Amino acid sequence: MNKELYRQIAGLESKVDHLESELYYVNEQLQKCGFPEGIQTLKKTIEELLVESPVELSEDDLESM
Repeated sequence: MNKELYRQIAGLESKVDHLESELYYVNEQLQKCGFPEGIQTLKKTIEELLVESPVELSEDDLESM
């Protein structure tokens, strides 16, 4: 492999490490806030809330996403 490819791989590995750290932090904070399984519990809660009370998005809402 050439040097440029190694540099790109190293950059991607660094980004993955950063994202894993952020995900771990968010998961821990959610557990401290009462979501026993962290992100998994939050996702289940959101899905349940959307089934009970679906949110309708306008075209403006969709464009801003």
